[in-house]
Amino acid sequence: MPRENIAQLSSEGDLTSFTFGSRRIRFRTPNRLERYLDVKEWDDGYLVVTARYEGLPDTEEYIDLPPILENLYIDPASFLAPIKKVEVSYA
Repeated sequence: MPRENIAQLSSEGDLTSFTFGSRRIRFRTPNRLERYLDVKEWDDGYLVVTARYEGLPDTEEYIDLPPILENLYIDPASFLAPIKKVEVSYA
């Protein structure tokens, strides 16, 4: 799969970052979130991920990107269409 069709998901503090191409969308998450471990499912803007929270067992989480994108005045259909896969990425 070409790298240009893969988005990146990460977190730092109380912010999650979703990066695709030159765009980086950041949104708030609980400050107890330590990191995302993996992406279990990607379905056109809907993510199922495994997350690690401070003091808790690893948890399955759900992220619904279209409402977040709409609040940022980004058209979800055109932004999400080229994304074929999402990977967890930490520098």
